[in-house]
Amino acid sequence: MTAAARLAPQPWMTAPESRAVFAALAAGGADARFVGGCVRDAWLGRAVKDIDIATHAPPERVMELLTAAGLRAIPTGIAHGTVTALSGGKPYEITTLRRDVESFGRHARVAFTDDWVEDAARRDLTMNALSCTADGLIHDPFGGLADLAAGRVRFVGDAVRRVTEDVLRLLRFFRFYAHYGRGAPDAEALAACVALAPRLPTLSGERVRGELFRLLTAPNAAPVWRLMIDQGVMVHLLPTATDTARLDRLARLERDADVPPDPTRRLAAVLVGDRAAALRVAETLRLSNVERDRLTALSEPPMALSATDDRTTLRQALYRIGDAALYRDLVLLAAADAPGPLDLAALRAALAVAEDLPSLRLPIAGRDLLALGVERGPALGALLKRIEAWWIAGDFQADRAACLEAARGLMGA
Repeated sequence: MTAAARLAPQPWMTAPESRAVFAALAAGGADARFVGGCVRDAWLGRAVKDIDIATHAPPERVMELLTAAGLRAIPTGIAHGTVTALSGGKPYEITTLRRDVESFGRHARVAFTDDWVEDAARRDLTMNALSCTADGLIHDPFGGLADLAAGRVRFVGDAVRRVTEDVLRLLRFFRFYAHYGRGAPDAEALAACVALAPRLPTLSGERVRGELFRLLTAPNAAPVWRLMIDQGVMVHLLPTATDTARLDRLARLERDADVPPDPTRRLAAVLVGDRAAALRVAETLRLSNVERDRLTALSEPPMALSATDDRTTLRQALYRIGDAALYRDLVLLAAADAPGPLDLAALRAALAVAEDLPSLRLPIAGRDLLALGVERGPALGALLKRIEAWWIAGDFQADRAACLEAARGLMGA
């Protein structure tokens, strides 16, 4: 194996917690390296989320070494070679090097090995087959660094074989292409994904949701989603998710208005159809109840809304919706539907209205009307609604005293 490059020291590499884990393994003669996403993203200068480590030591030995060093060792997946170390309160997933003995779709019979290339050969993409020593020496057996530099998302080895082993890798290809790819997709990888796309329905909805939601947060989500449609991939997953032009407009508005991308909002943007269609998608992806309800609300908005409405109208809409996050989603989707260019200042102002929700609360309640002598029953509710309508018409400005005075006036009318 050739050491391809050296990674500049990273805070997560040199942190005492990381050093303690490597020291614990080294004390027992275990060779260890950082692997996967942390190496890939650090090389690109991106934020590192999870820190994964690989070692040739078997998992039982890893448990012993960590415990001997005073670190907590959790057998999170010990049968598959994975142990989680807690060092300074931070989790480090440590997996023993493996080689495939026999593959069963998403599952494989594996054996532990001390061969780093054999382990790297099990990875899906070349950019995920990188490993890095504690002092920054990167090992790159399959050209992952060159692929990263070129924005090329490529499978390790034969693309058809990689996807056949695990059809989820098909979706991972498009997800990584959306986040890391530039230029035309790798021809061999794309051909394998297209050929094996009919197998996508065999995946669980939860796993499909995980990959698609990660894809939807990417800057290039719209063009990659369009590629999946054009290549006949999406028809096997979400045949009604075809409005990529709207998704593209939404993504640009989010970027310009400094709004973080949200996968549920973006999924709503790309869907074509009514509430029933959204419910079918929610069932396919096994969305949570909260995600399902939000998706359906965005698919059939409770009211017409425009980012260019005046502040009073927007505040009234916010009050009726009663949910600041849903209000912001609806403003963004309405802006994505608006013809022609949109005034960015107007969009930001409309989004900022959401901050008013805590103050939009009717200053009186039914008990206040009871104290004024109104009897329980339909009359009380009707009067409260009339006061609320008056308060809303006045742009929510009336305070408690003014609302009580209005109530007295309406009682005497």
